[in-house]
Amino acid sequence: MEQQLINLLMYTIPALVTGAIAYLFFREHVENENNRRNFLITKDLQKEAFPIRLQAYERMSLFLERIAPTKLLTRVNPTSSNKDDYENLLVSTIEQEFEHNLSQQIYVSDQCWSIIMAAKNATIQLIRKSNMNEKTDTADKLREVILTELMDKQAPSSAALSFIKQEVGELW
Repeated sequence: MEQQLINLLMYTIPALVTGAIAYLFFREHVENENNRRNFLITKDLQKEAFPIRLQAYERMSLFLERIAPTKLLTRVNPTSSNKDDYENLLVSTIEQEFEHNLSQQIYVSDQCWSIIMAAKNATIQLIRKSNMNEKTDTADKLREVILTELMDKQAPSSAALSFIKQEVGELW
């Protein structure tokens, strides 16, 4: 009886060890195959998504360039001498540009989108603040006050544009 138990253990223990090793090997093999497959899928998706992301950054750069006060004031001329009408025209132009590019937020990082939104809001704030200036009484004077305000400091869109350049540089 004792001999049979020893024989049984002599056959069972190596079989269990071999089975455990085979199980671990195949589990590791399947995991590696899944990782490889996921890597290839991700690589293909990035290959297709990369140009779209770059295009989104390009469009947001163009948006920031277009809302830069110096370029905005050159492009959007006052329709009358009323400063409030001109302020509304400038703000609505910025909002239209923004709404046109709203879908790009899914291709840029959250931090980048927040900075772009902050630049847009700061530009609108600058226009509104300049309109409240007591020296401002006509649309042409509003243009002058805005440009004078920017002589001492950088336009809000410039900082956002620098951030976009930095983020795109990290994509490479």
